[in-house]
Amino acid sequence: MTATLLKEARPPAAGTGRPRRPRRRGRAAAVLFALPALLLLGALVVYPVLFSVGRSLFDASGTRFVGGENYAEMFRDPATLKAIRNTAIWVVVAPALLTGLGLILAVLVEKIRWATAFKLLLFMPMAVSFLAAGIIFRLAYDEDPDKGVLNAAVVGVHDAFAGTSGYPTARPRDGQGLTEEADGSYRADAAPGRTVSLGLVGVRPDDLPSGAEPAYGAARAGAAADELRGVVYLDFTPGGGGEQGTVDREESGLPGMTVEAVRDGRTVATTTTAADGSFRFGGLDGAGYTVKLPAGNFAPPYDGVSWLGPALVTPAIIGAYLWIWTGFAMVLIGAGLASLPRDALEAARMDGANEWQIFRKITVPLLAPVLTVVFVTLVINVMKVFDLVYIIAPGPVQQDATVLATQMWLVSFGGGNNQGLGSALGVLLLLLVVPAMVFNVRRFRRSQR
Repeated sequence: MTATLLKEARPPAAGTGRPRRPRRRGRAAAVLFALPALLLLGALVVYPVLFSVGRSLFDASGTRFVGGENYAEMFRDPATLKAIRNTAIWVVVAPALLTGLGLILAVLVEKIRWATAFKLLLFMPMAVSFLAAGIIFRLAYDEDPDKGVLNAAVVGVHDAFAGTSGYPTARPRDGQGLTEEADGSYRADAAPGRTVSLGLVGVRPDDLPSGAEPAYGAARAGAAADELRGVVYLDFTPGGGGEQGTVDREESGLPGMTVEAVRDGRTVATTTTAADGSFRFGGLDGAGYTVKLPAGNFAPPYDGVSWLGPALVTPAIIGAYLWIWTGFAMVLIGAGLASLPRDALEAARMDGANEWQIFRKITVPLLAPVLTVVFVTLVINVMKVFDLVYIIAPGPVQQDATVLATQMWLVSFGGGNNQGLGSALGVLLLLLVVPAMVFNVRRFRRSQR
């Protein structure tokens, strides 16, 4: 009886199939639940990757096998080489700037009141799509100061310090005694004891300064023997009529015009025209004088910076990218900063360390894992940037700003119609992104351990 009970209570021997059934059922249930996700992963990730690898081995029509010809063509095509160069600039510059800005802002936010509101403002651009952000910055970078806010600011600062020419469109009539020089200035012969009239056209009456007065009286003023008088006026009578080359009663003077008296190639006196366009040089002797209207009077207005020109288009687009992603970097680094041991920081302060020493020797080393994750995540992201480059860069400089993602689209669908070469570019982009992704995954696994 006792032996029978002991035999029944004994656990089943190894190798019998009874304990494996619940385990197999659990595995089957796990596979069943994971199957929808696996199907989606295969349809949206695995199949497109395999299809792109296969397509990259065929020609543009997809009918003739060319092997590695598309990969060789990538490195012979100047546009692709420029895309690789621009992608390298993005990878080096954008993540480093974003990580640095995020670190600085995360540290500063801890020192201010209303930190939550400040973080919200910086993080808000993340809610804006790249399409909308591209349109915003395309307008902000517009070269016309009346449209582009950045050039409006640049022009405003420039004009505040350098000033602007008053009459950029003014020019003399042909045969009226004014000779144009190589530097854009105008000269007219003159002599002491005379009054010279310098008529200009090309200025709209509505663009005249508000204090401009008629030039008729100044043109008839007499000059002493040792002085040279004259008037610079708009040789145009509103409503028509009048005589060319003669100051009529309705014609206005051009105030604020710089005038120089030149003798033997040397400027001996300088003055500025009055409200009626008149000017006067006194204390002159002899002859051989000329009156000069310097080129600065006619210089075109400063139009600002060509942000979207070939030289600055890539830095300009990187600036738009920084506006979007700085809040992301700040929030992640701020979360890591909040988890730092405060006793180490307080101990450093008690030992006499200043804030810069604490930041450089304690905060940054402790935040190194977080900074690495943020940097690598941004590297992965900038390798795939497409929207901003495609939208912000104008058509004429599209090739100067192109990166691998935009070049892949242009080659495949944007007019190139060579999906074999486009697939090869996609495979190249995948190969560049995979090492960074693997590094990031390993970092996450090590941090969980």
